[in-house]
Amino acid sequence: MGAEEVLGSPFSSNTVEKPELSDRDSVYAVRTALAFVQNGDSDLYAELIKLMYLKEYSDSDAVAQLEVLLKALSGSVACIDVVHHRNLLASIFRMSLWDHKPSVMDALVDLVISLAATSGKYLDHCLNCLISNFIPPPTVMLKLSQGSKRVVNKKEEVLSRVHAALHKISYLVPLAPSKLVPIRAQRMPKLHAKDDLISIYVDNLLKLENSSIGKVVGSVIIMVVMERLRDLDLEIGWDDILQDDSRRGMFDMELEDAVEGTMDEGDECPVESLNQNTLYGNVDFEALDNLMVLTFHHLESCKNSGRLDEVFEILFESFENFILNTHKSKFSQFLMFYACSLDPENCGVKFATKLLDIYLSGNKPRLTRMSAVAYLGSYLSRGLFLPSSFVASMLKRLVDECADYCRTCNDDVRPEAHQVFYSGCQAILYVLCFRMRSILEVSRFQSQLLPLESILSHKLNPLMVCLPSVVSEFLKQAKAGGLFIVSEAFIFDGLLESELSRAFGGHERLDTFFPFDPCLLKNSNSYISRNFNYWSMVKPTYEEDDEDELCAEVIVNGDEDSEDDCADDVDVDTEMMNKMSITTKHSFMLETEELLEMPSRIRPSTSPPESFRI
Repeated sequence: MGAEEVLGSPFSSNTVEKPELSDRDSVYAVRTALAFVQNGDSDLYAELIKLMYLKEYSDSDAVAQLEVLLKALSGSVACIDVVHHRNLLASIFRMSLWDHKPSVMDALVDLVISLAATSGKYLDHCLNCLISNFIPPPTVMLKLSQGSKRVVNKKEEVLSRVHAALHKISYLVPLAPSKLVPIRAQRMPKLHAKDDLISIYVDNLLKLENSSIGKVVGSVIIMVVMERLRDLDLEIGWDDILQDDSRRGMFDMELEDAVEGTMDEGDECPVESLNQNTLYGNVDFEALDNLMVLTFHHLESCKNSGRLDEVFEILFESFENFILNTHKSKFSQFLMFYACSLDPENCGVKFATKLLDIYLSGNKPRLTRMSAVAYLGSYLSRGLFLPSSFVASMLKRLVDECADYCRTCNDDVRPEAHQVFYSGCQAILYVLCFRMRSILEVSRFQSQLLPLESILSHKLNPLMVCLPSVVSEFLKQAKAGGLFIVSEAFIFDGLLESELSRAFGGHERLDTFFPFDPCLLKNSNSYISRNFNYWSMVKPTYEEDDEDELCAEVIVNGDEDSEDDCADDVDVDTEMMNKMSITTKHSFMLETEELLEMPSRIRPSTSPPESFRI
């Protein structure tokens, strides 16, 4: 039997009437065609390449020929030359598993594995070919969004084969996982790609991270996911989110939601979520929400497999690289919060400790230190899973640091010169607004805070610089709870109503930066809320009946008329309030402002103002 006859039987266009050849004969036919090309005879070779472009809906006999060809090529990879058979290789690497039936998928996967294991020259191309199948073609995406059961099954058929092939290649070629590092970045869907497309790709990356391949590229995968979440987060601008009345207190809105939501005892505090179906700034909130939930599931899987501690270290490194100094990060930081809630005794303690270490480090930039202590204060306030003893220990270290700073500083109030110090003070006051009652219930915890009186009485006077709403609520609770047992009078009378409320005019105060304000992404919040300390859940040291009296005595930033705010008679459009999801960034540029009350639903975080940035 001649070479042309052999080749014509299994692979040429007129093979229907001819009997099938054995696998051995098919391999011989392919090898002969490959050899002929090198001698200048490319007709039979061209017949092979033509078959590579068939799809599953092509003629059944032709599809059968494609399967035979792929199997024969698997047995002939040693005969494939990177120069003479460039077109054949390009055809193989362009093939998509999504275009074929299971039998052809299996033959193609086997061929790719054979090529990867035979020559290092093809390894990158083989890995790239497999990774490209993480992203379904547009027609498949459309049917997936429509819930087609057949396409859902197809998705499982394709992706299961891709992961199995990647693991087999990594076993046969130990170098393979390290080669995946640049490929994963090249294949990541663009920022404005459809939500489902990004979700499918990230889901597959996380599956790799949770496998043996993850031992090599796991840290890179987590960083890629964190970076993408950060980018989606930043695409959501403040103008894209309904804003609040700038005169409203930081903590007002969440309590209003609780009342309007007709909560039953034991219910989670409702937080009005952003419109999940609305595009703002060309970004779909649902895309970010779904990616957050995917990552939450991955963290749960790591917890169940005993890997969470290992993954947490990588997660914190990613957080420090991409999130910590990001201006106006609103949602992506909740990955850290959720990881800590899964393992409070280990990850929960590590997160706070690492943030405090960054704040205390003299080698870190000012902005980094300020951001770290803002995250720490917000985390200690909102983490329902954190015991009072741990919160008290963190507060003690902060108080001691600020007290040491005061002992070595004789300067007057100059916010621009003492930004790190004031940031630490604001974090202390903020945490105590949430935790003061539990702190005061243990005399040892209270005694650890004794240096705070000298800090607040120092010439640097942090009460002039910290956010008025935080100062106001802190002083109300401090007076009612008897925090300052050495000097009970302290500064509750006179001073605040006179020089403090007017001396500064508000234009140099610290900006609000409370990163773990209630999460406004609907699905993500359902995970966060289980361990989240809402302001409506806080029991302050004063009773409700005493609040009006305390409010009249403690005026932080306004004049005598500002007492009217305590009566809850602010004229607000109810319909507009129902739609609001966050409060606006408070403006400190006004000559006079009304008394701000402690927030109940804080807006997503903002960074220190531009004047405080390096």
